[in-house]
Amino acid sequence: MALYTRIKEFRAKFNMTQDELANIVGVRRETIIHLEKGKYNPSLELAYDIAKALNASIDELFSYDDSHK
Repeated sequence: MALYTRIKEFRAKFNMTQDELANIVGVRRETIIHLEKGKYNPSLELAYDIAKALNASIDELFSYDDSHK
């Protein structure tokens, strides 16, 4: 199952850097990088914090491709 995110797209709307988003939600920039590449599954709390910071819903930011079950 692959995680897809639209974090980068939403960050661009606010001209927000990965570092700025990381500081807002209390993680390292590397965590944001891994999230954007789909290499890290966030906790529900982190997903909520990111969605709130980007004025989006969790569903708008994250989706899974479960076609390979």
